Amino acid sequence: MMHAIETKILTGDRIYWEEALWLYERADLHELGALAHAVRLRKHPEPVVTYVADRNINYSNICTCGCRFCAFFKAPDKDGGYVLTHEELAQKIEETIALGGTQILMQGGHHPDLPFSFYEDMLRFIKANWPIHIHAFSPPEIAYFAELFSMSHAQVIQKLRAAGLDSIPGGGAEILVNEVRTQVSPNKCSADTWLDIMEEAHNQGLRTTATMMFGHEEEPRHRLEHLFRLREVQDRSGGFTAFIPWTLQPGNTNIDVRPQTAPEYLRLLALSRLVLDNFDNLQVSWVTMGPKVAQLALFFGGNDFGSLMIEENVVKAAGVAFQLTREEIHSLVEAAGFTPMQRTMDYRPVAD
Repeated sequence: MMHAIETKILTGDRIYWEEALWLYERADLHELGALAHAVRLRKHPEPVVTYVADRNINYSNICTCGCRFCAFFKAPDKDGGYVLTHEELAQKIEETIALGGTQILMQGGHHPDLPFSFYEDMLRFIKANWPIHIHAFSPPEIAYFAELFSMSHAQVIQKLRAAGLDSIPGGGAEILVNEVRTQVSPNKCSADTWLDIMEEAHNQGLRTTATMMFGHEEEPRHRLEHLFRLREVQDRSGGFTAFIPWTLQPGNTNIDVRPQTAPEYLRLLALSRLVLDNFDNLQVSWVTMGPKVAQLALFFGGNDFGSLMIEENVVKAAGVAFQLTREEIHSLVEAAGFTPMQRTMDYRPVAD
């Protein structure tokens, strides 16, 4: 079976559900990694590993969702909630640019009391003052805005684009299967809505990323369904620039599971490269797995080292706090035999 699947992949043919399931459950990890690396080299023959220099800015931590895996949010009636002022936002952006950053990743919770003009004004304020790429508002936020302000998803995206939104992050995907989402994030948008919003964004000319958070209450078949649903949207729209799988960090959350091991992470990463044949880029996750596993992941299908991550709050709230400087990222990439290259959100090189 392995030889037949391997031949199919290496000749550029697409694999389907039963083949993917066989690989995930039965393939030798090293063989799976080698196959994923071969596909990565076919897509990116040059010995380059990219990364983006950006900052995760959480404009608010106030959220009505109550997702069981989140240790970051504050309910509206609890102490510790905040909304960033323009002055605080300005300081964070100035620091980002000073460190060579080209982008901000901006997400918040489902805040029940902020008007839609708050989000438009925030975007306009940034664009009026800094030449920086705004990668912001994941699909659950857009779905929430649409419901709260009686707009369609298309209208929300149009208005945010007009105010300065450049691209949309793949947050809030978790597992794109509703039976899982109703367990871990019952107040967040459905899997169908997440996918529809991304396809609408692509149709409006915005590029987006896609993620998967795994290792909580899903089963292997749910992970496969997630991958195949992403592949279907990408077939139609071509708007995803990258896929980023990462593991749940269960500390301080309401989900009692053991963390995923490095081999479990690498197996899913490699499978992602093989199933998502229409995605060019696959990011490794040093933020959750640590730098050495991320370095190894460059031989399991990964071609991108993710972000310099000048600031990160959500994973840190779960008790995991890996940090890397630009120099450390370069050193890790070079030690693996590749050349590091800073990129933009849509994978264009950033001039030195």
